[in-house]
Amino acid sequence: MHAYRSHTCADLNTAHVGNEVRLSGWVHRVRDHGGVLFIDLRDHYGITQVLADSDSAAFKDIEKVRAEWVVQIEGRVKARDASLVNPKLPTGEIEVYAMGLRVLGEAAELPMPVFGDVDYPEETRLTYRFLDLRREKLHRNMMLRSNVVRSMRKRMWDQGFNEFQTPIITASSPEGARDFLVPSRLHPGKFYALPQAPQQFKQLIMVAGFDRYFQIAPCFRDEDPRADRSPTDFYQLDIEMSFVEQEDVFAAVQPVVQGIFEEFAPEKKTYADWPLIAYRDSLKWYGSDKPDLRNPIKMQDVSEHFAGSGFAIFAKLLEQPGNEVRAIPAPTGGSRKFCDRMNAFAQKEGLPGMGYIFWRKAEDGSGMEAAGPLAKNIGPERTEAIRVQLGLGEGDAAFFLGGKPEAFEATAGRARNEIGRELGLTEQNCFKFAWIVDFPMYEKTDEGKIDFSHNPFSMPQGGMDALNGDPLKVYAYQYDLACNGYELISGGIRNHKPEIMFKAFELAGYPHSEVEKRFGGMVKAFKYGAPPHGGCAAGIDRIVMLLADEANIREVIMFPMNQRAEDLLMGAPSEPMNAQLRELSLRVVPKE
Repeated sequence: MHAYRSHTCADLNTAHVGNEVRLSGWVHRVRDHGGVLFIDLRDHYGITQVLADSDSAAFKDIEKVRAEWVVQIEGRVKARDASLVNPKLPTGEIEVYAMGLRVLGEAAELPMPVFGDVDYPEETRLTYRFLDLRREKLHRNMMLRSNVVRSMRKRMWDQGFNEFQTPIITASSPEGARDFLVPSRLHPGKFYALPQAPQQFKQLIMVAGFDRYFQIAPCFRDEDPRADRSPTDFYQLDIEMSFVEQEDVFAAVQPVVQGIFEEFAPEKKTYADWPLIAYRDSLKWYGSDKPDLRNPIKMQDVSEHFAGSGFAIFAKLLEQPGNEVRAIPAPTGGSRKFCDRMNAFAQKEGLPGMGYIFWRKAEDGSGMEAAGPLAKNIGPERTEAIRVQLGLGEGDAAFFLGGKPEAFEATAGRARNEIGRELGLTEQNCFKFAWIVDFPMYEKTDEGKIDFSHNPFSMPQGGMDALNGDPLKVYAYQYDLACNGYELISGGIRNHKPEIMFKAFELAGYPHSEVEKRFGGMVKAFKYGAPPHGGCAAGIDRIVMLLADEANIREVIMFPMNQRAEDLLMGAPSEPMNAQLRELSLRVVPKE
């Protein structure tokens, strides 16, 4: 018999009744039933019930053990009485009568329990993450993550992709977030960077002639914390392909992602229809570039109905160029109580409120009428035109926001989501995907400068000709995959022509010399025959978060940082020793 175990804690069943076995694991809990002691013994695989009565040689030893001690049990398998069978456990038809116990590792008093679903402060959970990971839900999440990654690899290999590894220590690159810098000991005053993504390397792999690449890639970004994003590092399924157009990338990716969701969330419906939605339309219709399509509400521009109307606030707004009024339809939301509730929601979001109209049965019984402050101001003809445009009827409502779209779109999007939830319109237990396409290549910063709005290495639609006009009107071959309100994938068809690359960076304020300095490897490679290529990257953490039905990404990461980008278990970041600083030719300047 093996020194520690003959079986795992998930192996035993009625076929083993009468066998002598050896189990090892953690004491999940101990129960005293008046002279009979029970241990739920837990290992990675499952739980087995162990019992000992006063006749057992192990009884006195079992009396001493406490939760989370690591023990080895020698015993004989018994069938449970029919009334005591636990159908929730694979081992629920048997128990092990203990004949001997050996303590392999004692546990001190626990700072947090492992048994049960008691909610503990995140600070405690992260400080004692090794205990937190013993808890059933978190253990299950980590195994889900492992199996998802394994399935991803197989699905990529089955499509003819090859896995290659790219460097972790590299040069700084403008990917849209801050780099983590690593000082060089051998080159004082110079720094490496941890890669925000393997972007340049995977493009160089295409230039080197490898047709289909993928990697489960670690990425490092010094970002502000968000519930759905790790503030330091994350993993992505990184993909690149040669001689492809946008649609080829979509065709390669959909079977992988859809297959993952169907495999690991079979109880939910995974929609196979993945529409293509232009970025500008996504903002207009949903107030977000990662729309939740489970909610059927689609916002519309209703400016024409308020221009020159009796509602002075909107009428004056529309006299200024660039302003719009948009409506959020609310089917079945036609009550003053609901409208007031949504108005309060808007005020919590920092707005004065949302105008609204709702349609009800006319008081004289002659049909339907529009009600609400806006309806009185703009009159029945305009309210009827709005109702017809939005496809609404009796018992429905609509909410209105006005101004420059970029100022209110995000709030409108949140209001849309809230209305969908409140009215029960948002479909449950499903995954709905959409490709968001035609991203603008550039945006204007708060300082009025032109900068890249997305990935700087994407090919502008129209090539060099497009870059000779207004940069803010240039679209790129860039795309994101949205699912249930989250961005899962980002990618693009790459710019593989040096002259277009130089021009694209020049418009964003990078002179020729700066591009040569920062991206010399890619510029050099593109001069020696670069194929058209493109790809994307899928966020593994976020995919697992959706599959596990978690709202916080830290619930699916083995050892996450907290919201302040601190590792409470390992004590990072930490202060370096003076000897380390001297060796790196560095000096810490105290913060003022």
